[in-house]
Amino acid sequence: MSIQITTAFVQQYRANVEHLVQQKGSRLRPLVRTETQNGEFEFYDRIGATSAQEVTGRHQDTPLINVPHDRRRVSLRDFDWADLIDRPDRIRMLIDPTSPYSQNAAFALGRKMDEVILDAAFGTVYTGKTGSSTVTFPSTQQVAVDYVESGATTNSGLTIAKLRKAKEIMDKNEVDPTERRYIAMTAKQVTDLLKTTEVSSADYNTVRALVQGEINTFMGFEFVRTELVRTNASSHRRVLAWAQSGLLIAVGQDIVTDIGPRRDKRNSTQVYVSASFGATRMEEEKVVEIICAE
Repeated sequence: MSIQITTAFVQQYRANVEHLVQQKGSRLRPLVRTETQNGEFEFYDRIGATSAQEVTGRHQDTPLINVPHDRRRVSLRDFDWADLIDRPDRIRMLIDPTSPYSQNAAFALGRKMDEVILDAAFGTVYTGKTGSSTVTFPSTQQVAVDYVESGATTNSGLTIAKLRKAKEIMDKNEVDPTERRYIAMTAKQVTDLLKTTEVSSADYNTVRALVQGEINTFMGFEFVRTELVRTNASSHRRVLAWAQSGLLIAVGQDIVTDIGPRRDKRNSTQVYVSASFGATRMEEEKVVEIICAE
């Protein structure tokens, strides 16, 4: 139960409740592959690349190509949020707080979705027939914190050179160029880009337009800013670059709100919000980690 609600007891000063600054819901969910999941575990199968064989003579036997199969396992996780509003509190307030409370809870669960997606991007994935085998994120999909191009000045933040390297990794992996690509980064990385680019360069002008909201794409990536981007053991940001189908979120139960009286709490109104979801990395080749110092 919120013990700070008394700050909203008013004497005809204001007639609404304002949400303090926060990320309002999920920003990454629309940018990854989304599936509906019914069971605790579900498997998503994958088919690997094969090679065609040349025909070198007449009436040869038909070749049988062994198509590689594997799968990724997603586990649903349950999340919820609740708070109580006492009856006397409702009487003393000029407005009904249940709607702002439910909105606040939905914002919190949306942010939790982003956290689950970000953790899955570089986390251990479960594969094999029963999901008992594991795959860790490969170092070949990482751009080092001190990465520089030949002749460039060392800079441990986010640089144009690091963006070029991330694009090169994806292109070298033959990630479909028509598939949408994204980069999740914090405000500090945007500042890094502006600081590490010459004022007279075309790159600087493009980044400046990006910051001002005039464009949202650069070097084939769409940018999304979130301060939820994870850090590693060295407190470096693990900036995430990915193609949309490279990450998957499975939703068992979308965000559901229940508002009603709690008989065991003297009929206080409880705002209860819950959801079930999980995420996994579908293809290592479609995910790149750009390590940036802050």
